[in-house]
Amino acid sequence: MTTTISALTIPDPIQVLTRDLKAAAATLTATEARYLVDYYYTMQENRKRADNQVRALGEAVEPHSIILWIATNTDILERNIRSALLAYSAHNPVGAWSMSIRGIGPVIAAGLLAHIDIEKAPTVGHIWRFAGLDPTVKWAKGQKRPWNAQLKTLCWKIGESFVKQSGNMDSLYSRVYKERKQLETELNEAGAFKDQAAISLQTRNFSRDTVARKYYEEGKLPPARIHLRAQRYTVKLFLAHLHCVWYYVEYNRLPPKPYVLEHLGHAHFIFPPNVDLVPGLREALASQGTKAKFKDAKEISGIYDITGGLDASEYVNRMRDA
Repeated sequence: MTTTISALTIPDPIQVLTRDLKAAAATLTATEARYLVDYYYTMQENRKRADNQVRALGEAVEPHSIILWIATNTDILERNIRSALLAYSAHNPVGAWSMSIRGIGPVIAAGLLAHIDIEKAPTVGHIWRFAGLDPTVKWAKGQKRPWNAQLKTLCWKIGESFVKQSGNMDSLYSRVYKERKQLETELNEAGAFKDQAAISLQTRNFSRDTVARKYYEEGKLPPARIHLRAQRYTVKLFLAHLHCVWYYVEYNRLPPKPYVLEHLGHAHFIFPPNVDLVPGLREALASQGTKAKFKDAKEISGIYDITGGLDASEYVNRMRDA
């Protein structure tokens, strides 16, 4: 005989964090914060599974009380961990700046604080490489992974969050994603990525009726790769801004200029958003001659402007003549 809710008393749920515990979360170490971030995402997946189980059972029979108890408590525990990470992130000026960005919540902000050591990142390139966003870094068979898998996953989550905000023109990084995707699409149609398409055809197996194979055979990248290229570009821009803010907070001076600005003659650099949250940063950027400028993705060279300001067809012609 199945025991139903009416025959049992559901145990009391887990208590929410007390004010003292929330305050204590501000003093978490990086190791402890990494653990909580990982645990949060684990609990989030568990909560989704429990909710799905409750819904599935509810369509047939009344869910068992223990199933409801698990679903309730995973939700409470997930929210408790988020509250702790909010306190941890808000206590740090870099975490507070990160959370001011649309699409960056306390869990992602805490993950960035916990995984990145600014003392080991004199330039943003060090962060890109550590996050697996430097395409020149290869993972050879038998070698240790040359990037941090958790940070790489976190950066993917950041990119997805920016994409979800793409309809909001108040979100700088969502605007960047849309502009960059348009540029990448134009370059793709102009044949800028035909060599990459050829390599993909040679090194990967595709069924003949797949959309990806059709694009590669035409010398183009499929839409999914264009999306990922634009998303990766946007995340790298955000990380460049994060590094700028963090470096200034840590050392009270600006980081070295990006290589493309210092050595390659690119003149455009886009301000990190919400710089006034960091006292003195706006003045420091202004004194360096950095202009707050945003027109379209061709001018966002805080990372690098692969077109040098040319339109897509001009850029492709230059590549062919080089």
